Amino acid sequence: MEIRVTIVEDHPKLREGLEQLIELTPGFLLAGSYSNGENILDKIEESHPDVILMDIQMPGVNGIEAVQAIRKSGLEVKIIMQTVFEDDDKIFAAICAGASGYILKNTGPDKFIDAITEAYNGGAPITGNIATRVLQMFKSQANIQPETVADLSDREKEILGCLVKGLSYKMIAAECKISYDTVRFHMKNIYSKLHVASMTEAVAKAIRLNLT
Repeated sequence: MEIRVTIVEDHPKLREGLEQLIELTPGFLLAGSYSNGENILDKIEESHPDVILMDIQMPGVNGIEAVQAIRKSGLEVKIIMQTVFEDDDKIFAAICAGASGYILKNTGPDKFIDAITEAYNGGAPITGNIATRVLQMFKSQANIQPETVADLSDREKEILGCLVKGLSYKMIAAECKISYDTVRFHMKNIYSKLHVASMTEAVAKAIRLNLT
């Protein structure tokens, strides 16, 4: 089985490099490649990706707006944001919009492949030097707006705790000694109870509300 990857990248040379990387890596298929986020839902329908590499800085519809449109549509495709900037506001906005992960454009090819694989398997890849800052941002939001603590079951809290530790769905299944499908079932309930639409939103809310 191949992981279908769609690239949405404004910079021509980087887009070309990513295209070659995907095409030359066994187990990956270049499903589509686009220069902007305009009509993003049409592009997803055309390419049917498992994972999208999304440029955050694009003219017209930027990456954050594109992610918001995708999540509003209900599509469950994984989205990894990519940028040249370590911009706290953009990182936070992208993750809260529903991005699955965040990677710097100067990251090495192997790390790009690892990030795509991790996102595909249910993880939330974030470049190492960004991860600490993301957690700090989430924690800094802790007392900005009071929220009602969700009525999560013990099992749901256990799974949410695994997510906060960065475990993928497969790893959670092994850790909790349950099936992959059972993890997905619990995650749907967690999303519903927390009123979130993505794994990163769930992690952010868990940290804010000290749910784990």
